[in-house]
Amino acid sequence: MAMTTAPVSSIFMDKVADWLTRTALSGASLEQIVRGFCERIAAAGLPVIRVHLSFAMLHPLYDALGFTWRQQSGLEIEGYRHDNGNNDVFLKSPYFQLLSNGLDYLRRKIPADGPVEFPVFEDLRRENVTDYIAFMQPFGDDSVQGMMGSWSTDAPGGFTEEMVGALMRLQNHLAVAAKMAVLDKLASNMLTTYLGMDAGQRVLKGQVRRGDGETIRAALVMGDMRESTSLADKESRQDYIDTLNAFFDALAAPFNRNGGQILSFLGDGFLAVYPCDRHREPSREAAQAAMSAVRQAQIRMEDLNAERRKTGLHPISFGLGLHIGNVMFGNVGLRDRLTFSAFGSAVNEVVRLQELTKKHECDVIASEAFADYCEGEWINLGDRKLRGVRQKVTIMKPAPATEALRRDDVVADLRHQALSEAERLILLHRDAAAGKPDKRAPRLLDKFLQ
Repeated sequence: MAMTTAPVSSIFMDKVADWLTRTALSGASLEQIVRGFCERIAAAGLPVIRVHLSFAMLHPLYDALGFTWRQQSGLEIEGYRHDNGNNDVFLKSPYFQLLSNGLDYLRRKIPADGPVEFPVFEDLRRENVTDYIAFMQPFGDDSVQGMMGSWSTDAPGGFTEEMVGALMRLQNHLAVAAKMAVLDKLASNMLTTYLGMDAGQRVLKGQVRRGDGETIRAALVMGDMRESTSLADKESRQDYIDTLNAFFDALAAPFNRNGGQILSFLGDGFLAVYPCDRHREPSREAAQAAMSAVRQAQIRMEDLNAERRKTGLHPISFGLGLHIGNVMFGNVGLRDRLTFSAFGSAVNEVVRLQELTKKHECDVIASEAFADYCEGEWINLGDRKLRGVRQKVTIMKPAPATEALRRDDVVADLRHQALSEAERLILLHRDAAAGKPDKRAPRLLDKFLQ
């Protein structure tokens, strides 16, 4: 149903601009800003029935984050992955026209029937859109980062000049608010990517000085690749990097969820922690969560090695050390170059436990303390003197599982995890479109979004 074209209230438009400023200063998310903005311009009487906005996101999985708001259905969110490969859709879009010709705006009236200039206009015509404005808004004169988007209306005569003027003024305010939210999200993405979720959030909240930290209790996991030096000699540099990433994807990924987090990667190894309270029940839950991840990691490594054998590659062996205890969790290093990590005697002990998997020719070795909290069936390997540890430690290895973990459950669970924490937090809903990549396509979108 077409909307009326009442005069635009400059008072209401000023109110929307003020709201954008206040909301940006309050630290609102990009989603809150976009949703609130669209709802407010509609409530103020602008006959906009569809708004699309795309923002660059410096993120290991995504080039950009897209928002589409419709008056009837509200806001939809989509993440554009680095490997999306659907260049054909982009090449036939108004945005390609903007970028390839260095334009700031593109306006088109949508005919009720007949041929259209861009395929997306067929979809807009089904929504009774009569007028369409696409735009590009860089975040600074010399910046290739920014916001792209479009405004659509179903008003019989399209947008009036007064409406276009109001949208252009508000667009600048929206860009400022969005830039602040994007920079805030960028900082969060980078810190959580490189430090882990908990450590990244601690740093964002101000735990940034050398020596800042606390003592926490945690189940600890130390993982390591076997014979990595030999693999590095046999494989090219890129092949070895690919091998390392495949190894971490298979072995480490299960320890980065369900209460666990990868705190650091150490060459071809990693340290994961499962923080818990200092009582038996939370310690038991942390140990059992870590052990569940061990079972999943073993299945994933079996699958990885099966694939490697098919392609003539050597299988990868590994070792996992499991322990539980108190660790110091915080900033250490130079005054101007810090790292956020866990350290202390419990960390040293879990490293030594992992090293013992080589001697005992098994994948997993745990301390008696971990096995006690984890419960289940364990095989006692005796008391051992750990290097750098005064007292001997009783070490255990898990008995063969009496009930096999279903491979289908592991695969399904990890497919869900492949969506990534970022996707779940920002409620990404991908509308996958079929399309083959055009390798000849210019990377204009990538340039704009980098």
